[in-house]
Amino acid sequence: MKKQSLVKGTVILGFASIFARFLGLFFRIPIQGLIGDEGMGYYQMSYPLYMTFVALASGIPIAMSKIIAEINAKNDYEGTKRILKDTLMFMIPIGIVASAIMFSFAKPIITGLKWHQNSYIAFLAISIAPIFVCIMCTFRGFFQGMQNMTYTGISQIVEQLGRVIGGVLFAYLLLPKGIAFAAGGAALGTVIGGILGSIYLVIAYIRQRPIKRVNKNFKTKSMISEIAKAALPISIGAAVGTVMSLIDSIIVPERLLVAGFTLEESAILYGQMTGKALTLSNVPLALSMALCATLVPIISEAYSTGRRFELERRVEMSFKLSFVIALPCTVGLYTLAAPIMHLIFLKDVAGYNILKFVSLTIPFVIITQTTTALLQSVGAYLRPVYNLAIGCIIKVVISYMLVSITVLNIYGAVIGTMVGYIITVVLNMIQIRKIFNTKIDLVETLLKPAIGTLLMAFSVVFVYNTVYKYTISNTIACLFSIFAGVIIYLVAIITLKVFEIEDIKGKFIKS
Repeated sequence: MKKQSLVKGTVILGFASIFARFLGLFFRIPIQGLIGDEGMGYYQMSYPLYMTFVALASGIPIAMSKIIAEINAKNDYEGTKRILKDTLMFMIPIGIVASAIMFSFAKPIITGLKWHQNSYIAFLAISIAPIFVCIMCTFRGFFQGMQNMTYTGISQIVEQLGRVIGGVLFAYLLLPKGIAFAAGGAALGTVIGGILGSIYLVIAYIRQRPIKRVNKNFKTKSMISEIAKAALPISIGAAVGTVMSLIDSIIVPERLLVAGFTLEESAILYGQMTGKALTLSNVPLALSMALCATLVPIISEAYSTGRRFELERRVEMSFKLSFVIALPCTVGLYTLAAPIMHLIFLKDVAGYNILKFVSLTIPFVIITQTTTALLQSVGAYLRPVYNLAIGCIIKVVISYMLVSITVLNIYGAVIGTMVGYIITVVLNMIQIRKIFNTKIDLVETLLKPAIGTLLMAFSVVFVYNTVYKYTISNTIACLFSIFAGVIIYLVAIITLKVFEIEDIKGKFIKS
């Protein structure tokens, strides 16, 4: 199986992730038309519980990719196959048990959480999905460990296509039975997506199995325990962010009331931040998550084999890619906040100033993700979890204090988020300096991407104003300016030689 460089793997997985997110966005348009706000409410009640399970399972592919990369570096393909087999035997029963619990105790869960009883059908439908989540996570971890992101990326698109087409089809077919059944049909799309994604990954694995030398000294049990040991803190880290977001949803609206806003005004401000600003700012994070998925096995392989020069280059490359992604996304969302809001939310630009401030947090979120991945790739699993927990606690404290100040209001929550991630980045960087002891070339990693970003910013503003002047159309002007910004930024990156040909190929030659 052909390995991919850090740049190539990030681009492939990043493109697939963003495409899958856009498919998910378009899924809501026909579903909304079919089942309306009421049906969407029944569907959404069960979906967060499913996403919580997905977050808890997210540690498996990252942990697997690290262990498999180390084993594969020794040309022990038989060992990697045994890791895959035993992880499947470990994960599938977990998925079956989770599905059985959700299916068997659906009514008590719905009653206990005080959901509407009409969400029962959707809950039953989505309860089957954990089985296939476990299968997909395991195979994705295998392919990521083999440093080939193509199969993971394609599986994400296949899964999302299955979810969209299956969800819309079954919602339409079941609509005559009532809104509750139609919402269940929409939820069934998640299961169909999981089935198709799993089938694709199994077929891809069967077709790509090469024959390599067997290492007789390979010990399966120790590796499975290593995967479990690594996966648990990663999953806890994912849960920390979810829990803190839940706490945020409780304290921010309440502190807005203290600031003097009415119940309706506080709901509007919170909705503008979470439903609009954070939704848009999360799109570029698909690229950084792709970087992190690619990063773990690549760094782990270089670290475990003691290739010092290659390790230093890959660490520097990870920061370079982080800034190449973060800076243009931040500046693009900041300069085009109102036009993008106008384009995406059908002329509703309310909250564009919140989007401007939220966009400023993107670099710190992305660097947090990158530094976390770097630490996880060398076995420092718990440290980034502690650091993230500290950052989240600080974020909650600052948000609690600042949101109640009338002049700051909802922006206090954004400030809290920024400070929390800055603290996390600082704590992670302290650990990285201790472990890697590498020097980062700021000219290559930060200054050159910053110059390209400034050139992009000027071109975006100029193109938008010019096109809008002649067309009086925000849609045309916004799309043209985004396209121009992408082209200008790519040209700047190439002209400034941010990436060398060796970076693309993943071959590092010591000079």
